[in-house]
Amino acid sequence: MLQHLGIIADGNRRWAKEHGLPSIEGHKKGLDAIKALVDGAMEQGIKYITFYVFSTENWGRSEAEVSYIMKLAETRILKYAEKMKAKNGRMVILGSKKRVSPKLISIIEQAEKLTEDCDGITVGFCFNYGGEVEIADAANIAMEAEGEITPETIRKHLYHPEIPDIDMVVRTSGEERISGFMLWRSSYAEFMFIKKYFPEMSEDDISEIVKEYEKRNRRFGK
Repeated sequence: MLQHLGIIADGNRRWAKEHGLPSIEGHKKGLDAIKALVDGAMEQGIKYITFYVFSTENWGRSEAEVSYIMKLAETRILKYAEKMKAKNGRMVILGSKKRVSPKLISIIEQAEKLTEDCDGITVGFCFNYGGEVEIADAANIAMEAEGEITPETIRKHLYHPEIPDIDMVVRTSGEERISGFMLWRSSYAEFMFIKKYFPEMSEDDISEIVKEYEKRNRRFGK
């Protein structure tokens, strides 16, 4: 059964451009897609769904766009956590705190605290996230706390280590690369690339993803 679905949310800006809108409107529309996909995942009994929404490399975008994304996060994260709590859903943010404002870090901590006792679906957001950065951060903590670096000690110190490996990684917008998304947890994941831009995704797409996953023969190297 598909337990953990990872989604690389790509194509917000291109969707906006094709509709004659500023890029910020694409990010706003992407929030609607997140809500629909989470609802679809809950219907399908998926326990974990993680979205790649802002990478450590995305700081290289225009100052105006980055500023808008940060403000969007500040105004929406806690509200979304409240909605998840009403659905018995847990919300977690995975990523580095470097370059993130103290105000936003505080909001993230409040959101996670608000939903920490919910035992329904867990919705993760990779925000200010880089796969190599996560592994390096975990290795540094492992060396200090455990005295050695092994696969086991690194896994213990990943961001939110309680979250299991990914079963299926989906990337929207037609691009066929993973851009550092959850490198450790996706080592044996299945991959699916969808041509739709992320803002075009709906609950029905979750059903199609599950059907495709059920066709796969996972051998884990055996």
